[in-house]
Parts: sequence; C-alpha cells; structure tokens
Amino acid sequence: MPSEARTTRLVIVESPSKAKTIAGYLGPDYLVEASVGHIRDLPRNADEVPAKYKGQPWARLGVDVDNGFHALYVVSDSRKQQVAKLQRLAKEVDEIFLATDEDREGEAIAWHLVETIKPKVPVKRMVFHEITKPAIQAAVANPRDIDRSLVDAQEARRILDRLYGYEVSPVLWKKVMPKLSAGRVQSVATRIVVERERQRMAFREAEYWDILAQLSVQGSSEGARSFQATLIALDGDRIATGKDFEPTTGQLRSGSNAVQLDGDGARGLAARLEGRPFTVTRVEEKPYRRRPYAPFITSTLQQEAARKLRTSSAQTMRTAQSLYEKGYITYMRTDSVNLSETAIAAARRQIAELYGANNVPPQPRRYTTKAKNAQEAHEAIRPAGDNFRTPGEVAKELSSDEFRLYELIWRRTIASQMTDAVGNSVSVRIRAVSTSNEEADFSASGKTITDPGFLRAYVESSDDENAEAEDAERRLPNLVKDQPLTADELNAVGHHTSPPARYTEASLVKALEELGIGRPSTYSSIMQTIQDRGYVEKRGQAMIPSFLAFAVIGLLERHYPRLVDYNFTAAMEGQLDDIASGDHTAVDFLTSFYFGSQTSGADEEIARAGGLKKMVTENLSAIDAREVNSIPLFIDEGNRQIVVRVGRYGPYLQRKAAQVAEGEEEAAEDRASIPEGLAPDELTPEKVAELFLAGNGDRSLGDDPATGEAVVVKSGRYGAYVQSGERSSSLFASHSPQTLTLEQALQLLTLPRVVGKDADGNEIVARNGRYGPYISRLKDSRSLESEDRLFTVTLDEALALLAAPKARGQRGAPKPPLRDLEGVDPVSEKPLLVKDGRFGPYVTDGETNVTLRRGQIPEELTLEQAIEMIAEKRAKGPAPKKVAKKAPAKKAATKATTATAAKKAAPAKKTAAAKKAAPARKTAAPKKATATTE
Repeated sequence: MPSEARTTRLVIVESPSKAKTIAGYLGPDYLVEASVGHIRDLPRNADEVPAKYKGQPWARLGVDVDNGFHALYVVSDSRKQQVAKLQRLAKEVDEIFLATDEDREGEAIAWHLVETIKPKVPVKRMVFHEITKPAIQAAVANPRDIDRSLVDAQEARRILDRLYGYEVSPVLWKKVMPKLSAGRVQSVATRIVVERERQRMAFREAEYWDILAQLSVQGSSEGARSFQATLIALDGDRIATGKDFEPTTGQLRSGSNAVQLDGDGARGLAARLEGRPFTVTRVEEKPYRRRPYAPFITSTLQQEAARKLRTSSAQTMRTAQSLYEKGYITYMRTDSVNLSETAIAAARRQIAELYGANNVPPQPRRYTTKAKNAQEAHEAIRPAGDNFRTPGEVAKELSSDEFRLYELIWRRTIASQMTDAVGNSVSVRIRAVSTSNEEADFSASGKTITDPGFLRAYVESSDDENAEAEDAERRLPNLVKDQPLTADELNAVGHHTSPPARYTEASLVKALEELGIGRPSTYSSIMQTIQDRGYVEKRGQAMIPSFLAFAVIGLLERHYPRLVDYNFTAAMEGQLDDIASGDHTAVDFLTSFYFGSQTSGADEEIARAGGLKKMVTENLSAIDAREVNSIPLFIDEGNRQIVVRVGRYGPYLQRKAAQVAEGEEEAAEDRASIPEGLAPDELTPEKVAELFLAGNGDRSLGDDPATGEAVVVKSGRYGAYVQSGERSSSLFASHSPQTLTLEQALQLLTLPRVVGKDADGNEIVARNGRYGPYISRLKDSRSLESEDRLFTVTLDEALALLAAPKARGQRGAPKPPLRDLEGVDPVSEKPLLVKDGRFGPYVTDGETNVTLRRGQIPEELTLEQAIEMIAEKRAKGPAPKKVAKKAPAKKAATKATTATAAKKAAPAKKTAAAKKAAPARKTAAPKKATATTE
C-alpha cells in the first residue's frame, strides 16, 4: 500500500530563542520560525509612507481619521527579509500555527502575520502560558481562531497613542523645545515623578526629640535583662513623632495635640528622670499571624527584583523573557495571581519534600487580583512544568542573572502555598515620675515567631531600607503589671523629618498599577521612555525629574489638564478593556477621543472641548512660552524672585526684583547657570546664592607676589577657573569658588607641571584634564589617583607609572566588550557583542557595526534588538563613499579662499533660518513627529 502523505506545519513564534526551544518539543513534521517581534507597524517617518499615500492629509499620522480610523501599516526594512522568508515557507506547508504570546500584543502580531503573509493554507492560533513539552503539545492539539476583539483593543491602543503623541508633541516643540514628545502614559508617569519632586522642593525640615531609655529587670534568676523603651507621652499628652508634622511646612499638623519636644526640653526631662523608679503599667499580648504573599505578577516581580537584585524594570523583564523562552517560567506579562491546579499541587508536593508536611496548609491557598482594571488573566509568574525544578537543579544551566531571578520566582511561588507565620506580639507601657512630678510614659514592643511558616522560604523586602524585616524578632523580658524596672541609661534623641522619598522604578510601577494606568506589557517600556526623553534621570535607584519635565508637565497641567489626569487615563484603560471583551467598538472610542463626539463611553470634558484635535489646534496662541518655561522657586531675602528658566541650551537661574516701587525703574535681571546633575530639590536658597555668586562677575583673591598680576576666580562654560594674566587653571572638584584661597589659586596656576625628563630627554608633565588628573609623555599617559598628586608625584614615580601597562578603563587601554549578548547573528552566524567605541557603545557581529541610539542602555539591550539593528543596517547596504576629497583644483581653491567668510557667516545664517523655519518644518514633517508609545 502507498504510504500516507505527511502533513507539514509551519509554527510562527516571536523570537528566535523561543523558536529553538519549541522546535525541540515538536516532531519533524513541524517547522518553527520566528517573526522577530512585530513585522509591521504605523510608519515612523515620511520615508516609510508608501508613495501612493504621500499626498494624503492624514499620511503624517498614518491613520485616516476621517474614514473609520483606518490604519496604514508598513513592513519596516529590517523585517522585509524575514517576511519574504515566511511567505516562502507558507507556500511549502499544509498548515500554519500562529504561536505568538497570549495577550493583546501577541494576538495583534498573529493578525498582522495573516494580513501580511496572506497564506493559502489553513491558519490556526495556538496559545500557551509556559514553554514545556506538555504545554506545547496541548496547544497544538487545541488550537483556536484569532480573537478579533483582542486585536481591535491593541489596534485602538496603538492608534490612540499615535494620535496623542503626534498631536500633542508639536505643541511642546513650539512652546518648550524642539524634538520633545508627549505620550498618553509616559506624560502621566512623568507627572507623578514631578509631583513628588515638587513636594520635596516645598519640604521644610522639622526637628523633634524624644527619650530612649535602657531599662532592666532586676531579681531574675537569669540575671538582669535589658531592653529599650521610647518616651511616648508627657502628663497624658502624646509626644510628637514624624507623622505629626506637615511635610511641606515643618509645622505640627493642625488639630494635633502632640507635644513637640526640643533638644533642651528632652535633655532636661531626661535629667529629671535620672534615678527615678520606673514601673510597668500595662502589658498586652496578642497572637501574631502573617499570611504569605501572593505569587508574582509583572509589577510585583519588577518591584521585588529592584529591591532584592537591584535591577531595573527593563533588565528584569529581559531576564524573565529569557527564562520564559527557555522553558523555565510561565509567561511573565500578567496581572493575575491565580495558580493552576497542577501548579498548586506541584508547590504543595515540593513544600512537603523540602520543608516538611507540617508547612503545607490543609487547604490550597487561592488569591484574587487586586489591581485596578486587571485584564487578560494568565497564571501568575511561576516555575514552569507540573514538577517545579529547584534552584539547585537549574543552577548550572542558567546565567547568574537568570539564576537569581529564577530563585526569586521559585521561592515566592513556594511560599505562597505554605502555612502562615505565627507567633506572639507584646506591647508594654511603662511610667516614671520626674523630680518635678511630671508623668512620663514609655512604650516598648516585642515580637517572637514560634513557627516561621512561609518565612522559611521567602521574606518580602520593603522600599524603606530602614524598615524591619518581617522575620526579625524583638524579644522582651517576661514582664507583668506593676513590675519595677531600673533605668540604666536615659538619652535624649533628636530626629529630623524627611521629605517624601523619590520614586524608584519599582515604586513608580506600583503607583501606576494602583492608579490603573498602563499594563503589565508596558511598565518596562514606560520606565525606559521617560528616561530616554530626558524627562527623568536615575541616580542610583532614585528617579529625578529634569527641569525640562517641569516645563512640559506645567504646560499640560495648565492647558490640557484632562490629558494628564490620572482618573481619565485609567478610564481609557477601562474602555480598551471593554473593546477587548467585545462590549465596545474601537471606532466609537477613537471618535469620542479625537473628535469629541457624544458616543458611548465618551469623556465629557474631552467632548466639551471638541476632542483632542480641536484642543491642540485652538487657542494655541494663548499659551505663553515664557510662562511655561519658567519654574518659580522662591523670593529671596533681597525681595528678589528666583525662577528657573528652561532654555535651548539648558536650564538656568534668573533673579530680579519681585516688586518695583512706583517711580523706580525695573532692575536688570541676573542669570546663573545650573550645574549639570543638580536635582531640582537641591536648589535651596543657600545653593542658589552660591550659584549667583559664582556666576556673576569675578572674585578677586589678590595679586601674585611673583608677577604682581591680579589672581581672579571666574565662572566659565565648563565651570569655575582661576586666572592671572595669561595663565588659567580649572578648579579641582574639591574646591569651591566662594572659599578658594589665594594660596590654593597660585598652586593651581603652576599646572601643567613639568615633573622632569626621561632618559631620552622627553618631558613628563602632570596635568588636570577632563577625565581627571594624569601624567603624560609624548602621546602616552597614565591616570593619577588624586588631584593632590599633581603637585607631589616625583619623576621616579612617574617613570614607574609610564612603564607599567595601562589599567583597564584608562584611556588608550584595550577595551573589553561591554556585554556578550550570548547569541549569534542568524545571517553571519557570529557572536553578537556590545563594545565601546569612539562614538559610544555599539553592537557588532564582527562584520557589521551599529551604534546604539541615544538613551539605549547597553546592559538592557536584548539579543532580539541587536539582531534587528544588525539586520536593518545590513539591509541599507554600505554607506556611499565620499568623493569630496577628490574635488578639482578650482573647487579646492574656492574652499580655501572662502573659509574665513564661511566661518563667520554660517552660525548667523543657521540661527536665523532655524528661528524662522523650524516650527513650520516640524509641524509638517512626519520625520520629526516620532511615534510615541506608552
């Protein structure tokens, strides 16, 4: 009998690494190929708009707003080669399975694949939440159709973000600065960070005191037992603590009956309590019980990874993506805390094996999602499979980052199904009467854990680094009412109120989640976007807004408040959810937002304003650019208004009279530069005065006794420097323009210093440069460990330094790769590395180099992004060779004779042209209206 014909199937996933893993679970009849993410999108610039649409008035948007918001999708150059390959493969198979992620983005990618490839064979959608053999085989056996409602919701979100970005961003170009961007979620996230900084700027520190008593129990057979207690009340009035003070004024909250002790008062009371008897007045014991935490969702994973592993949101998601694609964890973009029955069973089995059956509760634990507008319920993030692999079992298979994150996920999942932590808590009140008959009440608390339960596996961290860990115990002696105590020490302790803590990526994600803004798939990109745009800078873990962010948010709050309203932005997320569930149509939603029509779900304020289009085009002239670029700080002691101005070349300070008396002329304004890296809340009155002193004129230090020339401290573009005659030298980092002495200045003016000559007669010179202090000989140099060494390094020491090889990191030393991306380019099949080059970090496969875009962080570049960048550069071909150097003699002569004139004319010509042409050009050219995602 003739053999039955084989059915071949093409499985399309999103990433090459996922394709490799899945291919191992399917037989020879399955061909697994990657789309490498989205294969098409709205055009990013004018060059990507097809020729037949270039004349259309809506082409710059990429969305035909007058015809049902029809989207114009184009395949990018970097994807054309892959699309052609998929089209070819689609003709060679009998069936196609679309195995993209099971969320809106994944559903949309599947739909775009069908629309682009246009296959002639049956197409099925297969979904799974973990990449294990049983899950993949189950997905193949139970395919479904593409969910068009999910596609509509994703498309509505994409179009909404395009309309917001392309209509609002030009307002910022005209009124704040060119090349800025606004985004539906990025602007709201930036506003949250700016509002926190405003609170910090308005904060005024307050001081309060209490007394810490070291008390001991006498007469115990075990000897004296000591513990600490804190003063909480005096004559029945509660002693003020930090929570009793207004964060902005430093004053006690209105209506507070607390007593604010100062230093003298606390020390005096401690002296009056010295030697007085202390007595226990109350002992309260309560059982302590703590339930385990729910399994990870996207936001909580990012928060805990930031706290425990010190990784950014992007780093966490990149590592989680790798773990998912390799089959170690379930899908990592989820806001569901549910666990499947098989996962619960696996966790309970493993708890019994590793921690004992007594740590398994009688009934499985089930959790409910608390996130506002939670959607697309997958499982929580957990180890993949029906039998969890312990961290020890996978340690040798994972990179260090992957292992640490896997262990975190494994521990959290296991702990979620363990017994409660139980114990006892005790609260004790103690009283002493001072020599002045004042009744002072003290308090002490203790906690003992009798059964750690889930704490054996996992303890959650806190954003407050000073917070006590949940598994920490505080043991008190066995105390009873009326028990006498002895005060061994009484110390008056001063405290200062602290401003609200800055957001970290983790706490900002938490804030967005609580407000119902953004989605698990967008949190990481939001964090990255607001940093790439220059609105927020990370200093350690803290997120600090720039003055540019203040100007942008100030404009939006004053003139388009609804667009950055938290409730409005969250409501839009809810409307997108309605589209995903089929309860609302995308066209009605977009129409209400863009044109303000009174359709179902329309926002009343947006409708009254005539929709986004009308809002941003009408009354544009009413926006005062000078006003929105001015951030008032305070009025100084000289009755002068201090304002930060956001200018083309950066922010600067302005100082002028707050009020001008009648008949007096308005004084000229003073200006001072704001040093790069200075946070807004660091512009205190003292710092502002210092900056104006450094920036206004010169400070004379005296005369150089050797030359008789004046020695002056000046402020330059690159910071303060000292000058005497034709000699000048930059100040050290440890110097201050206000405190620099004549002696220090004269020492600085000895630089550069000739240390001596080598055996060949070459001079060795000590210099202070842009990258710090160093010695040089001809073209060779070595760094010095400190600036003071410029004056003390000897010839022998210098020769020894120059004889030694350059240390890694020194200029001219061989540079190792910044990162090994742990993968190869699919075309050249060579390893992909990130290196540091003359023009910054770049990705390379050894044949093609691509410089990273501004704002791209080498540590956060994914393998897929690198492959895409190399493919895009390769598709463009080699750069055209320049032939200008072989110009005829006549051209060369012209160049020589006009060089001086060109140097003089070019800047003025460029500036004049820019002032007149820039606004119109930016409004008209889609290239400048870069698409802004959330």
